[in-house]
Amino acid sequence: MITITILYPNKEGGRFDADYYINKHMPMSIAQFGDALKGINISLGQNAGVPGSKPPFVAVCQLVFDSQEAFEKRFNEISAGLIADMPAYTDIDIIFQIGEAKIVIPALQ
Repeated sequence: MITITILYPNKEGGRFDADYYINKHMPMSIAQFGDALKGINISLGQNAGVPGSKPPFVAVCQLVFDSQEAFEKRFNEISAGLIADMPAYTDIDIIFQIGEAKIVIPALQ
C-alpha cells in the first residue's frame, strides 16, 4: 500500500478555507477516486505541540491506495478537476509526498 500525503504549510497571509475543503472539495475528491481510494485521514492543524503556538501546517491530507500505479491511473483521469477546484479553498502551495505505507489501521468506531 502507498500513502499520498498533501501538506498545506501555514504561511503568513496564506488563505485556507477549511469549511470548503472539508465539506466540498474532499467529498468531491473521495467520490471521484471511487474504490481506488482505500483510506483517508484529514487533519487540521491546531498547534505545534504547545497550546497557542502556530501549527506548521494548516491541514494535512493522507490518502491510501493499493499501489502507486492505482493512484496514478485514477489521478490522471480526475486531476484537472481537482486542481481547478483548489483556488476555491486555498492559495497555499502544497507539499506532496508519496510514501510506502507500513502500518495502516482502520478507523475505530
